[in-house]
Amino acid sequence: MIRTLIKSTRISWAAKNVNMYLLVLTYAYFADAFISNPLEILEGLILVSALWGALYSLNDLTDIEEDINDSIKKTRPFIQEHVEKKWIIAFCSLIIGTVFVVSILTLPTAFTVIILLMLVNQLIYTVPPVRLKDTVLAPFFSTATNSVLRMASCAVLLGNIGIVPMSVYLFMYTGSMGTYIMYKSKQKMASVLTAVTGIILLYAFVNGDMNLVQFAVAVLPASFATLPLYLSLFTQKEKMFDIADVLYHQIAMIFFLICIFYILFFHSTPV
Repeated sequence: MIRTLIKSTRISWAAKNVNMYLLVLTYAYFADAFISNPLEILEGLILVSALWGALYSLNDLTDIEEDINDSIKKTRPFIQEHVEKKWIIAFCSLIIGTVFVVSILTLPTAFTVIILLMLVNQLIYTVPPVRLKDTVLAPFFSTATNSVLRMASCAVLLGNIGIVPMSVYLFMYTGSMGTYIMYKSKQKMASVLTAVTGIILLYAFVNGDMNLVQFAVAVLPASFATLPLYLSLFTQKEKMFDIADVLYHQIAMIFFLICIFYILFFHSTPV
């Protein structure tokens, strides 16, 4: 049972958090901002990842009936091995409670507020009776909002939520929404959002809000994973999903972590 509970947290999906933290840290890097609290930033990353692990587990609990009939999701832990609802809720509650206690005691209040917004956002997205997942509002409250909150959680630990330009927050919002739409196999809407995201990206470049390195961090790793997702709209959906998962949640995450450790502990001045 414990193994199944741990698997339900989708540990490799922490890549989303790591990617967003790295993007924010590049703004400190190129601003030559002194990072006086590298351990706090790592702590924040761990807490955000732990919180999302519990939320993924809760999501799987609320989706069991639907996932059983899904050719891709039917391999999820709670379908492969039955775990009583009370143990899943207790497991999620323990993690979430621990995250908030540690955050309140050791990190800035702004960080706690942001992870609280993550929690609320995901609960209204996943849990009945609201369950926005089943409405047309789903794309706005899923990956899109969560990407912005992930970035903000790192920015406040740097002491300045505005260290990341507004255009970049907006770019990540629309880009993440597009990824969600691709995942849901909505071809026309995905194409429209891709175009909108491209326009915002062009503005960010022209306005000096993003350089080539930040572009590489924000766009390239996710693009490598997004390409199979886009191809899944036309062919071999299950295979394309598997490829996207490995590229982003495993290979890219290792690269992200190496870069984060370099910026936090080995960098003194920008090259």
